[in-house]
Parts: sequence; structure tokens; C-alpha cells
Amino acid sequence: MRKIVPICCFLLLALSVGDKAFAQDAAKPREAPKPQEEARLPAPPIHYYRLDFVIQELDANSKPVNSRSYSTTVTTDRNDSNVNLRTGSKVPIVTGGKPVASGIEKPEMQLQYMDVGVRIGVRSAHEFGGQLALHVDAQVSSLAEIPTTPGNTDPVVRQNSWDAPVLIPIGKATVLFSSDALESKGGMQLVVTATPLQ
Repeated sequence: MRKIVPICCFLLLALSVGDKAFAQDAAKPREAPKPQEEARLPAPPIHYYRLDFVIQELDANSKPVNSRSYSTTVTTDRNDSNVNLRTGSKVPIVTGGKPVASGIEKPEMQLQYMDVGVRIGVRSAHEFGGQLALHVDAQVSSLAEIPTTPGNTDPVVRQNSWDAPVLIPIGKATVLFSSDALESKGGMQLVVTATPLQ
């Protein structure tokens, strides 16, 4: 009996010390993964896609009457996924002039040039749920076909501008943006098709 009492005391003491050590370990917050450990995670595979943009002018029945096509390649590499397409003309606009004394001399005119055409920007391309996610901003501008009056020859420029994140199915033509024309019953839309490259 005398031997049992010290053994029980020893066991109780050992259990008490073990419980305290376990409680201290459980109370410690888990450390966040170190940057070196995060860097070891495999990077997602990089894929390339061909993007075919089509800008369509629509009539009053929403049927395309005119279209222009633009193509580029985009990558899902987040460090190299910015693409810019630009095409157009510079239209001169008279901003001032200097009168002349006689009708023989030509008046001195001050001109300012305005960019007119198409600009499409693509960034942040990545795959999401079997589709392609992009941020697209596009601007389409052109000279409006409005008859000028005598004494007023300033051009009228019509513009459509869009800027938004989009999610498009791969291999299917998708309307990204559409808008109505202010001076007619027609409209304009931007369509894109993403095709994976091998």
C-alpha cells in the first residue's frame, strides 16, 4: 500500500505537467506560411489565346451593316498580359486664325489634331472556371455624316467608349458591349472570340 501512494502521486504530477504543455501548444497561434514556402507553390500553367475583335455597326433592326475586324494574341501570364490595339487617323480641327488685310493672302489658321479610329486595350487575362477572364477597354470614334452648313465646317465626331471586366466562353463569339447611336436608330457592338493556341 505504501508503494501505491507514491506511484499515484507521480502519475498525477506527470499528467498535470503534460496537460499544461499541451494547453500551451494549443494556445499558440499557427504561424502564417513564410514567403519562401509560398514561392515553392507551382505557378499555374501559361496559355496563349488568339482574340478576334469585330466592331459592328447596326441598323434600326439591330442587323450588322458594316464591320471591322482586329486580331491579337494574349497570354495568361500575369506579368505580361497587357495588349493595346490602335488604328485610326488624325483629323485637323481649326481652333483659331489670324485675319488678313487683302484677299490675296491666305489666312493663318491654328489647327489641333484629334485622334479618330479604334483603340482596344486588354489586361489581366486569366482562366476562370473554363472561361477566359479579361479586362477590356475599347473606344471607337468616327466622323459623323452630318451635313455642314455654310460658315461651319467643323467636323462632328461620334464616340463609343466601354471599360469593364468580362468573362467569355472559349471558342464562341460573344458580344462584349453594345450601345445605341444618338443621331440614328442604329447602334454599335463589340464582339470577341477567344481561340486557344497550341
